[in-house]
Amino acid sequence: MLFDFGGVILTSPFEAFNRYEAEVALPLDTIRRINATNPHSNAWARFERGELAPGEFVGVFEQEATELGFEVDATRVLAGLRGTIRPAMVEALRRCSRRLKTAMLTNNFTPPGDQTGTEAMTDADGSDLIEVHSLFDEIIESSVVGVRKPEPRFYEIACERLGVAPEECVFLDDLGINLKPARAMGMATIKVVDPNRALAELEQVVGFALVD
Repeated sequence: MLFDFGGVILTSPFEAFNRYEAEVALPLDTIRRINATNPHSNAWARFERGELAPGEFVGVFEQEATELGFEVDATRVLAGLRGTIRPAMVEALRRCSRRLKTAMLTNNFTPPGDQTGTEAMTDADGSDLIEVHSLFDEIIESSVVGVRKPEPRFYEIACERLGVAPEECVFLDDLGINLKPARAMGMATIKVVDPNRALAELEQVVGFALVD
């Protein structure tokens, strides 16, 4: 059982990006557009593979935005990455972890300073994430392994660590581009747009109740 983190267990960072765009009068989904330009080699991709430090990312991302005709404060983009816990998803994860092998597959970055500090282990509302992390048998982080979704090697690493074949896996993510290679490998996939609908689909796959 494979779960994305931001956008599945936590609310989507794109919600925070949209709020920032509205606040500063940028067109809706400007951040998404920047991220989708040269998606395998842009600042975002390099940042998630651990090739750029946060300070370096800010400068490169803002330059990419400028080249597309936008003025963006990349520090605000970074701040938007910390979503809030979805309790129903956490409960579903908890029930899955009792019966199945579970892994978090997250495109993330290395935060400045001490990664074990409270900022790294809380959501945007300050809720503790340590317990949530402990529900996973494995945590696969792009900034640690040096590859990222949707690169196939990322999914291969998850399967290797869990000791399972792709055909034995179900993967939940909020982005179709991340689900496509997983599906091509033989995984069952669920796109999380409406969390309640996604949980209903997951119940059909696993065959036991995930919500009360």
